Amino acid sequence: MKVAVLDGYTLNPGDLSWKALQDITDVTIYDKTDSDELYERVKDCEAVLSNKVVFSQELIERLPKLRYIGVLATGYNVIDRETAHAHGITVTNIPSYSTDSVAQLVFAFILQFYWHVREHSDEVHRGAWSKSKHFCYTSYPVFELTGKTLGIIGFGHIGQRVASIALAMGMRVLYVNRSPKAVPQLAAAQQVDLDTLLAESDFISLNAPLNNESRNIIDAAALAKVKPHVCIINTGRGQLIDDAAVAAALHNGSIGGYASDVLSTEPPPANHPLFGCPNCFLTPHIAWQTFEARSRLLAIAVENLKSFLAGKPQNEV
Repeated sequence: MKVAVLDGYTLNPGDLSWKALQDITDVTIYDKTDSDELYERVKDCEAVLSNKVVFSQELIERLPKLRYIGVLATGYNVIDRETAHAHGITVTNIPSYSTDSVAQLVFAFILQFYWHVREHSDEVHRGAWSKSKHFCYTSYPVFELTGKTLGIIGFGHIGQRVASIALAMGMRVLYVNRSPKAVPQLAAAQQVDLDTLLAESDFISLNAPLNNESRNIIDAAALAKVKPHVCIINTGRGQLIDDAAVAAALHNGSIGGYASDVLSTEPPPANHPLFGCPNCFLTPHIAWQTFEARSRLLAIAVENLKSFLAGKPQNEV
């Protein structure tokens, strides 16, 4: 079977081994594939592995040899699944490989908002503590998380892991999910409607998949319902928010802060509306990129392809 990995660099910039994949198939690995290179690279392939390369209806219909698309991520909105299935193409994804990594980044952001670690460290290095008349020095108010309310939008594996950490820290947890969902080990978390979550949360964590219901779920109307000090954390998809509305809320002080690992366009344009906003922290889509998460991803991708070749596909979407 002829296989191509189309954007392998983000998964493996050199610290992992492709050997397990190379042992089972004839594979060509490309660090990155631009749109004008795509067709030539996949036209003779029976299988492709890719993270962000778009497989549209038009492209899929030009690939009669293609039998398998392995998405190297949990989200699979870059694939026209309806067309793929109509052409007998199996599509798989990688579920739950980065749950711990993403949940930990959520709390890195939350703790930054309440402890201002970066700002305090910068001031110490600039000599502000050295000039203090007192043994301690604070330039920003700091707060405990205990007793604060965390609202989670999307209660899948990542949302549940975020909830478990929050409960361990003594936080109150509310969550919104498309369907009723009770998790016995998280019985202290309460499922509510979106308006209740917006009105009562001190922090809001966006962990929903991107679909027609969740797109721009945090827009101007939603922001009008939140507490003025609320901090919003987005580790889901950039399109879960209205960029302009969140930027306006940060500039006028109607929310306390925004932190995100994802943007609506990646890489973002130099004039992205969130750049330069006050109390806004942006990381370059790193939540899934821990060594451990990428190792799990690659191992599951290999097993997905092995299962497909054995006629027993797993993790189909």
